[in-house]
Amino acid sequence: MTQIDIEGLVKTYEASEDHDVEGNEIVAVDHVDLQVRDEEFLVLVGPSGCGKTTLLRCIAGLESITDGDLRFNGDQVNHLRASERDVAMVFQNYALYPHMTVRENLGFGLKLSTKLPSDDIDRRVVSIAELMGIEDLLPKKPGELSGGQQQRVALGRAIVREPEVFLMDEPLSNLDAKLRSEMRTEIQELQNELGVTTVYVTHDQTEAMAMGDRIAVVNDGRLQQVGVPEELYRNPTNEFVADFIGSPSINLITMDVEGNRLVSEFGFEYEFSDYQVDDVATVRLGIRPEDLEIDRGGSDIEISVVEKMGNENFIYGKLGDKEIVARTDASVRPDTGERVGISFRDEAAYLFDAQSGSALKTKTDALHAPQTQL
Repeated sequence: MTQIDIEGLVKTYEASEDHDVEGNEIVAVDHVDLQVRDEEFLVLVGPSGCGKTTLLRCIAGLESITDGDLRFNGDQVNHLRASERDVAMVFQNYALYPHMTVRENLGFGLKLSTKLPSDDIDRRVVSIAELMGIEDLLPKKPGELSGGQQQRVALGRAIVREPEVFLMDEPLSNLDAKLRSEMRTEIQELQNELGVTTVYVTHDQTEAMAMGDRIAVVNDGRLQQVGVPEELYRNPTNEFVADFIGSPSINLITMDVEGNRLVSEFGFEYEFSDYQVDDVATVRLGIRPEDLEIDRGGSDIEISVVEKMGNENFIYGKLGDKEIVARTDASVRPDTGERVGISFRDEAAYLFDAQSGSALKTKTDALHAPQTQL
C-alpha cells in the first residue's frame, strides 16, 4: 500500500481585489509537515476555511503545490496529474451521473482508466455492490436513491478502482445524524477490511474522534497537532486544540499569575501546591465539563440552563460574565435559577499562555494539591 509524506507543503492563491491581504496572496496551506502511515485512517479536522480541503486536493493532484514536497512511498508526486497518482476521491455531493444506473456509475471510471474487458469490469462491479450491500440498487438511477444509498454508491465507485489511497472530503455532511452514525461505522469497517491508506476531511470533531486512527488538527492553514484521539483530548498542544476537541467545549477562564496563585476578575483564586508558572503574566485556566463537580450547598454560579440528555446532564451557569458548563450524572438535577458551588481536582486543570495559546500544563501533568473550591 502507500505511505504519504508531506514536507513543508505550501499552497497560496493570488488575492482578489476585495481581499485586503499583505503581499497580495492568500496562504491556504502554510508549511505543513505530515506523514500518513501505510494503511492508516487519518482525519484532517478543523473549522470551515482552515485549509484542510485544500490540503486534501493537493494530495489528490486537483491543486498545484506552491512549495514543498509530496511523496508517495518515497517518490515525489508534486507534478503528477491526478490520474497518475492512483488515488480515489469521495466528495460531499456524491457526484454521481444522473443519467446512468448504479451499475454504470460504478463501472464508468474503470472503463475510462483501464483496459479491462467489459466482463471483468462487471464482475468487479457486482463484487463491490455485494460488499457495500447495494446489489439490489444496480439497475436504479441516482434520482431513485436516498441520500445514504447515493453515498454508498459513491464509496463503491471509489473502492471498485482498487486505488492505493482513498481521499474523502466531508462525505457524510449531507446525511442526517442517525445515518451519519451508521455510515461512520460502515466506512471504518470497509477501510479496516481493505487496508487502504485513507485521508478523511471533516469539520466535525466528534466524527474525527470516532473515526480516526490519528487526527491532524488544522487552523489558519497550519497544522496544530497530530495524535490519537485520547492524546489530543488529554494533552492538547495549545488552547485552540483544547477548545476545538471535546463537546461541550472546555471551560476557559482568564487569570492573572501571582507566584503560585492564579487570580481572576470574578473573585476566585487557584493555588498550586507544587507547580510554578514562570515568565507568564496571564494564563487561561481550562477545565473539561466532566471534571467540574456540582455542590448543591455552594453559591459560586447561578444555573441558567439544564440540558437533560437521558444518561447525563449538561449544566450551564455564569461565573461572572463567563459561561461555565458541567457534564454530570443524570441524577444531578439543579433547578434553573438555583445557585450552586463548583469544584475540580488539580490534576484535571489545564493552563495555557494567554498570549501565545501554548499549553503550560495539561491533564496528565498531575498536581497533588487538594481539591480546589471556586
